[in-house]
Amino acid sequence: MGQAEQKRKETKRSFVLATVMLAMFMGAVEGTIVSTAMPAIVGDLGGFALYSWVFSAYLLMNAVTVLIYGKLSDLFGRKPILTFGIIIFLIGSILSGTAETMEMLILYRFIQGFGAGAVMPIATTIVGDIYSRAERAKIQGYLSSVWGISAVSGPALGGLLVEYASWRYVFWINVPLGILAIAGLWLYLHEDIEKKKHKIDYPGAVFLTVAISSLMIILVEAGANWAWTSPKTIGLISLSVLTLILFIIQERRAEEPMMPFNIWRERSIFIANMTSLTTGVMLIGISSFLPAFVQGVMEKSPIVAGFTLTAMSIGWPIASALSGRLLLSIGYRKTSLFGGAALILGSILFVTLTPEAGPLWAAAGSFFVGVGMGLTSTAFIVSIQSTVAWQQRGIATAANMFMRNLGNTVGAALLGGVLNSSILSYMKSNGAASQDLSIDAANVLLNESERMKLPADLKALLQDALTNALHSVYIVVFIFAIVSLLFILFLPKKEEV
Repeated sequence: MGQAEQKRKETKRSFVLATVMLAMFMGAVEGTIVSTAMPAIVGDLGGFALYSWVFSAYLLMNAVTVLIYGKLSDLFGRKPILTFGIIIFLIGSILSGTAETMEMLILYRFIQGFGAGAVMPIATTIVGDIYSRAERAKIQGYLSSVWGISAVSGPALGGLLVEYASWRYVFWINVPLGILAIAGLWLYLHEDIEKKKHKIDYPGAVFLTVAISSLMIILVEAGANWAWTSPKTIGLISLSVLTLILFIIQERRAEEPMMPFNIWRERSIFIANMTSLTTGVMLIGISSFLPAFVQGVMEKSPIVAGFTLTAMSIGWPIASALSGRLLLSIGYRKTSLFGGAALILGSILFVTLTPEAGPLWAAAGSFFVGVGMGLTSTAFIVSIQSTVAWQQRGIATAANMFMRNLGNTVGAALLGGVLNSSILSYMKSNGAASQDLSIDAANVLLNESERMKLPADLKALLQDALTNALHSVYIVVFIFAIVSLLFILFLPKKEEV
């Protein structure tokens, strides 16, 4: 019976892989498709000052829950936890499509992010469970093709939906995908989970949520709406530091910690996680704000804006598939170094981006950043999953995803704060105060019919303010690319390939 059972499980691997790829597609397409639709959403609902919160809300919950889901999947199995995550994600998607105000959309994105935290880490962990180490490097090529398809179809689909239907369908398109993924999981994935009573680290989850939430609010609001020395800012900084310290203390004494610090003692895991944090900041800086620049300043259509992001997602899967082969021939360190160099090159193209350079320049920058992400992220995941046992594979994979998501979350908030502060200071220094303009005046640039009605001098002022602000954002992105490469240089030279 045991052998028959084993054979039955093995024959399902290709179906499980297809289901996992579908779940990952749903999560991957969410980023590019919403980024493309954001200018239209802001044009419809208003609230440009809240632009970065639409990303931050989703990413915050995604980042906070990723560790919890990773731990729960080690305790109770991958299938029930991933199913729960997909259901919550779909509820958030349906609600997001019904939003009438920017505040409502941000709330619904919190719900969507709460579910999304389960999708990527558990889907990746399932692949680690059902394939051997040698197979995993090869199978990453299939998984990376998901990023390619989602990235090519996401912006194009987002652009088409915005131009010919409504931005609301950008969220509703997830529903059939999620239902199919759940069906595939329950039909084809069979797990043997050791039944025992587990202690879930609830205090750790609460401390981490409060620490990251406080940090995000500081990064978005301080400098733009609050002074850095105001009681609100100082209070939130104190709360963030205090809860982070409590989280570390809790994790050291918890029986089954949410974040087992022993895995961080492995140098390769520590470097992989820190680099994922810095590349996460870069990734969100480009994907969140590039469509606003292409539509608002270059005055191109949502489809063209989508194309500039698509280039990143073409570079990512090509490099990811290549990374699987490079890992086996030259090792993790050299593969990651090539990735770090590509990140630097892509960032330089963004720092030198001007309105006159056109969408092709922006697309070239996106492509090289995608190549860098593909080479590094694949190397890190295969390396981490080869270092730890099954019982910690879920949390180790989730810890790496958590660091990238934390980078996304902090990046959306930090770079959103840089953008808002730069726009405000540019307007003040160029006499816009007399015209009673605020950050929300940039809403008009993202609505084509409204933009056409603007007086030429006012339109030029707003476009210059946005260009100047995005230049500041891309300088920060470039700094993070340099830090990423410095981290990669510290990867151990002697390694098993």
